[in-house]
Amino acid sequence: MRNPVLWLVIGLPIASIVAGVGLVVIALESGSTDAVIDTVERTAQIQVTELAPDARAQELKLSAVLRVDRKNVELLPVDGGFGQGAVGRDRPLTLTLSHPTEATQDRTLQLQPSELGWRAPVQLPLDHDWLLQLTPSDGSWRLRGRLHAGQLAAYLGPSLAKE
Repeated sequence: MRNPVLWLVIGLPIASIVAGVGLVVIALESGSTDAVIDTVERTAQIQVTELAPDARAQELKLSAVLRVDRKNVELLPVDGGFGQGAVGRDRPLTLTLSHPTEATQDRTLQLQPSELGWRAPVQLPLDHDWLLQLTPSDGSWRLRGRLHAGQLAAYLGPSLAKE
């Protein structure tokens, strides 16, 4: 085959088939692209999620700061009704840390009450962002935040906009 145009006639269709198969494999292996921790229902192709825990956190005016060091993850209450009623300071809290793109790296921590707030002994990798969700064991309220790569603290608050 001395004619280079003939290589294009044969090579372009083969290259497009290989690229197409590669894209299908990548699409099937990547899993879900949702960066949402919540259980989501679909109604008439619209995603629906329960917002009552977010409204309850806003009503209680809850907010907190998550602090990370080499050995611990610590949650410090900032505002609201922590220590009162349904938000008892003597109860453990559940912190869900979601990797923004890789669900296999997600973690769930049980934060135990401490002298200043809540704490869990864990080494947390800080080479990527974490999506944060904080709830009590009964799920009655929810705070959210984002710990950016390399940072040692993050603010958690209700996800609903203030009226």
